[in-house]
Amino acid sequence: MKIKLLVFLLFIFLTTAIRAQNLISLPPNIAPEDRICFAMYTVHEKTVKLNAQFYPIKNFEPFEASLEIQENGKWVKRADARIQYPGYTSLFRIENWDDTKEVKYRVVHNNKAFYEGIIRKNPTHKDNFVLAALTCNSIYPQHGGDIPRTDIVENLKKIQPDLLFFSGDQVYDHSQHYLYWLKFGKDFEAIIRNTPTICIVDDHDVGQGNIWGADGKQTETRSGISGGYYMPVDYVKEVERAQTSHLPDPYDPTPIEQGIGVYYTDLKWGGISFAILEDRKFKSGLLDLPKYAPDIFPNGTKDAIFDATVDTRKLDIPNAKLLGDRQLKFLEDWTTDWENAEMKTVLTQTVFAMVNNYTGKHDREIIADFDTNGWPQTGRNKALAVIRKSFSLMIGGDQHLATFVKHGVDNFGDAGYSFVTPAIANYWMRWWDPKKPGANRAKNAPYYTGDFLDGFQNKITVEAVGNPSAEQIKEGGKLSTRVAGFGVIKYNKPKRTITFECWERNVDITDPNQKQYKGWPITISQFDNYSPREYFELPTLQLSKENQVVTVLKSSTREVVSSVRIKGFKYQPKVLALGSYTIEIGEGNTPFKIFNVEGKLENKKKLEIKI
Repeated sequence: MKIKLLVFLLFIFLTTAIRAQNLISLPPNIAPEDRICFAMYTVHEKTVKLNAQFYPIKNFEPFEASLEIQENGKWVKRADARIQYPGYTSLFRIENWDDTKEVKYRVVHNNKAFYEGIIRKNPTHKDNFVLAALTCNSIYPQHGGDIPRTDIVENLKKIQPDLLFFSGDQVYDHSQHYLYWLKFGKDFEAIIRNTPTICIVDDHDVGQGNIWGADGKQTETRSGISGGYYMPVDYVKEVERAQTSHLPDPYDPTPIEQGIGVYYTDLKWGGISFAILEDRKFKSGLLDLPKYAPDIFPNGTKDAIFDATVDTRKLDIPNAKLLGDRQLKFLEDWTTDWENAEMKTVLTQTVFAMVNNYTGKHDREIIADFDTNGWPQTGRNKALAVIRKSFSLMIGGDQHLATFVKHGVDNFGDAGYSFVTPAIANYWMRWWDPKKPGANRAKNAPYYTGDFLDGFQNKITVEAVGNPSAEQIKEGGKLSTRVAGFGVIKYNKPKRTITFECWERNVDITDPNQKQYKGWPITISQFDNYSPREYFELPTLQLSKENQVVTVLKSSTREVVSSVRIKGFKYQPKVLALGSYTIEIGEGNTPFKIFNVEGKLENKKKLEIKI
């Protein structure tokens, strides 16, 4: 009986390995006219950046390509670029771009290969802006990784999003990024070739199961616990060049250790301003944990804790970093930049909390998972305290578990909302299944919603979770059986509302009879991202011009407390502490200023301001 079982398991293993290998095989005898695989682009502040991905260049074929734009029915060359090796990518740049028109482009190689697409016009004219968000493109055949992505692509074609966001783990093979990246591109090229696309890098992309980037130092093991990158630096550079070089120029391009680059930046498109973060590149490693908590780690560092008696507050190591000083400075500067922007969003690799307590299998509760952005706690709170200043929501991935959460720093609900999208294909499942129901949850809401302290004692208010059900745990079959899917975020600019949709795989999302994951859709106001339960009021502002930018600063330090483009003519700012504040109204270097404004529990004072 045991022998039969072993033979069966060996058969399954070999079959899976063969199927996985077939997924990454290059097409045989790629013809010169098929040398271009796919392309991704962004348009930001009148600059186009487009990255073309090639199959391997053969023999004496040139390592140059060109980008042409169709003008008056004719193709006109606008840029040339070298094909970079390793990775076979070429980055094109066109400045002084007229983003009020939709135009056709084509990448040309060797006068034989032509790859066409559309550069969209800036959708500033649209009242409704649509963002599609995807994450975790698993390759494992036994869990649906070999099922075509056709259902996702066809759904996206129907809704025609204004922007795509791939939040990481586009590639799951840990040693062959290039081959799997080609497959990712072919799977999604029908939508990305014609749609501006934000793509960022996470741990699996750079060949690690987890990563604590630690400013780019080298780590000796793939576990990455000590902090840093395991793969050769040229491998890491190739990954980031392929996936992120088409993003707008980085805020501060200074490389980190080993010469690894950075890509954190912002993108303005359609009246929405997006901050694009690298939330793990500067994150501290775990080597200091035994030093500060020897009773918890008597035998060295671990990346997770399963002992419910551990006081995880001890694990908030002094000076441990999450985003790092450079990204925090970027977020502070971005907070008050409202040029051509009505609403803001922060795009991250994952959520700033630990919103799962079972991982892999629903058999043993995990108490603390250091791979989440719930740790380090102080670094997490610093990030949220800056992000809420701009009334920004947060969108991320990585967790393989869809969640919608309102974050708290000092008190429940005093920071913004986050939406984590489900995995494209879900190999490693997670659950949020607390033993005690959440406090202050809405009437008739599920037990797993409400106020909680996560594994690191961070304050979170859970509003929706796409937990796997007993029926959905079964392996194989359609991807909907493993809570796979994607997210759609719809911004209504006149109303300043955002609607979050969470969809399964293998459904038609335009069919009104199709249901989303339980708890979705959810609609919030932009202003809900800075709506603490406990606050003080400044005077009500009655402005002579509508939709002005209003920035509140502490009078004593000039620290920004909040900054937002208000809706309409009236606005009453909220602050978290008593004291004296300065209010600045307008944009540019000469805003209208009101000095020495006092916060009160109930402030009935009104100020009429002529701009």
